[in-house]
Amino acid sequence: MEKEYYIIFPNVENGLKLNELLKDKKIPATIVPAPREATKCCGISLLIKNKSDIQLVKEYIADNDVEILDIFETIDKRDPMRNKFC
Repeated sequence: MEKEYYIIFPNVENGLKLNELLKDKKIPATIVPAPREATKCCGISLLIKNKSDIQLVKEYIADNDVEILDIFETIDKRDPMRNKFC
């Protein structure tokens, strides 16, 4: 199973700001709901799949004054057959 990394934010504004910064730098990130095991809030998070991108992401966070709560590491538990109907 592969690891994935969720960046948790105190508000949506910071999440959208970082998403735009990463998009400009061609670092793949997906806006997703914050996982329940990471936080009790119902906010957004950014999903990063590549561990090698995490250090760059941390640098962009520091250089651009983006406020985060945590970078949560977990194992991808999604069922690849979930949305297959045939």
